[in-house]
Amino acid sequence: MMEHQLSQKCDLHANPFECPDVLIHYSPQFDEFGLIVHDGGGSSITISFCPWCGRKLPESKREKWFDELEALGFDEPLFDERIPERYKSDAWYRF
Repeated sequence: MMEHQLSQKCDLHANPFECPDVLIHYSPQFDEFGLIVHDGGGSSITISFCPWCGRKLPESKREKWFDELEALGFDEPLFDERIPERYKSDAWYRF
């Protein structure tokens, strides 16, 4: 069911956060799953377990991402377009 939810595509909404039928968001950058908050924004609530089967999901790598970028001298990496390209995807932890 999780795979089905993650593969949802909507013909009416290009942005999954705008579609009421899309429930789950996956961020490869942080290896993080979340329940979409349908309030007109782009936020989600991070989850640690699959809502359907209860299986443990991977630990979020968000803190490690911030730690690594702060060590490289980036104070606010989410808003800094100068961060290395590999930190904009899952490439930074896949090596």
